Amino acid sequence: MERWVEETLHRGFRVRLKADRVLFDSETEHQRLIIFDNADFGRVMMLDNVVQVSTADEFVYHEMMSHVPLFAHGRAKRALIVGGGDGGGLREALKHPDLEQVTLCEIDQSVIDLCREHFPDVSAGAYDDPRTRIVIADGTKFVAVTNERFDVILVDSTDPIGPGAVLFTKEFYTDCRRCLAPGGLLVTQNGLPFLQAPELKQSIGYFCELFDDAFAYLATTPSYFGGPMSYGWATDDVDLRHLRHDAIERRYADAGAFPTRYWRPDVHVAAFALPTYVRELVEG
Repeated sequence: MERWVEETLHRGFRVRLKADRVLFDSETEHQRLIIFDNADFGRVMMLDNVVQVSTADEFVYHEMMSHVPLFAHGRAKRALIVGGGDGGGLREALKHPDLEQVTLCEIDQSVIDLCREHFPDVSAGAYDDPRTRIVIADGTKFVAVTNERFDVILVDSTDPIGPGAVLFTKEFYTDCRRCLAPGGLLVTQNGLPFLQAPELKQSIGYFCELFDDAFAYLATTPSYFGGPMSYGWATDDVDLRHLRHDAIERRYADAGAFPTRYWRPDVHVAAFALPTYVRELVEG
């Protein structure tokens, strides 16, 4: 008997994926998690009926989440990833040789354990890299109490439902700002502007209150159905967003020009060219 798994994130729009083989389907301590194989998207993980990662296209999201802020910053030594238990963002961040430590703060140990087992190519050894530190904790509590300072913070969160909802609050962003080193940069997963406009508008509104430069950039991940994905951008260094292609190209070369499948220096620059309907959300 065929099994189809339905994504239920949006009120008026749903998508079903055929589960050719189900590898895991159960409740963890924090959320419902299912892992299955699909002919078009490869191996897929959904949390609370929302696609989080698929092996066919995860490179888009993870490369753009990691390389845009890290190459824009250009001198980051310490990075924090809040969420990101699948290890893909960690994998991409560790390609930057100047990073001395990447802290991965994930609330659900089960996500890491299951991704180690079922998605080994997504993390590609990143969990065991000597520069990796894994902290199993609520990200909001971690940034509220830590005395550490980070050059870049990546909020690789779920959507604002379930345990991920608190990662879209002004209180959390305020604590992230406190944890940033001078000149630091915060990047956040902010959903699909076409279907989740209030989410992006609210986050950028908070960023405008807290930082000197608040904006967003875009990338299209096919398994995030409904248009391009937005990434929130917040920093006090107003120059980071306006780096020219040649500057990014030089930083990429200095980092070893490692292979990528989506991010490129020209794509980096172009990602900030927002269509009008998104720019109106960002600029109010």
